[in-house]
Amino acid sequence: MNLRGHPLFLWALALLVFALFARLGFWQLERADEKRERLDKVAAVLAARTPQPSAVIADADRTQDYDWIDIEGRFADGPMVLLDNQQQGGVAGVRAYRVFVPNQGSRVLLDLGWVALPPDRTLPRLDADPARMRLAGLLLPPPGQGIDVGGPVAQPDGTLLATTIDLPTLRMTLEQPTLSPRVFRPEPQSGFGFQRDFDILPNTLPPERHLGYAVQWFGLAATVLITALLLTWRARRTAAHRNDRLLP
Repeated sequence: MNLRGHPLFLWALALLVFALFARLGFWQLERADEKRERLDKVAAVLAARTPQPSAVIADADRTQDYDWIDIEGRFADGPMVLLDNQQQGGVAGVRAYRVFVPNQGSRVLLDLGWVALPPDRTLPRLDADPARMRLAGLLLPPPGQGIDVGGPVAQPDGTLLATTIDLPTLRMTLEQPTLSPRVFRPEPQSGFGFQRDFDILPNTLPPERHLGYAVQWFGLAATVLITALLLTWRARRTAAHRNDRLLP
């Protein structure tokens, strides 16, 4: 007997595909809820802008949280870290980071902001910075992990070009073992010559897009189920007509 043509096999296959599409739909809903929750947390922090103690910089229990901090310090000696493949408005560029040393609290990777790359991909340079400065901004989780192709690569000027901000790797590369588990993004008006805002979902899908994809997956799941029902109904109807013709 050909199992592939057996109704039970076909229904098992249809239910498997239905379950897969439905699971993908629920996964997209989970992603939408997760990102909506993150956006709500950031909105609340930005609305209050209540500075938290400097101890939160090193708090490993708040790795996925958002805090407003007001710190004074200076940049550490060492290179910029440029996160490659960052887009804004369809324009390719990089996001720049540098280690900041607060007067109080752990060292933290400071998000200098985004800058477009010219066609020849000449990497940006950081203008001379003051020896000491006071900055206020958002302490947030590092950007989502991209495809790691081997860690940051040193450029001729000493700048490190990376495809992902992997803090454990950067702690070793930059020789900063106490580097905070989060990054610090100062207010846009803080300067440094880079574009910066408090958008926490750059280069990723907003909740609305995840919701749209969820609807598509659920639609595909429903299509598979409806198709299976129609094919079963047609097969039974054809079999019934055949039996009627065979009756005396």
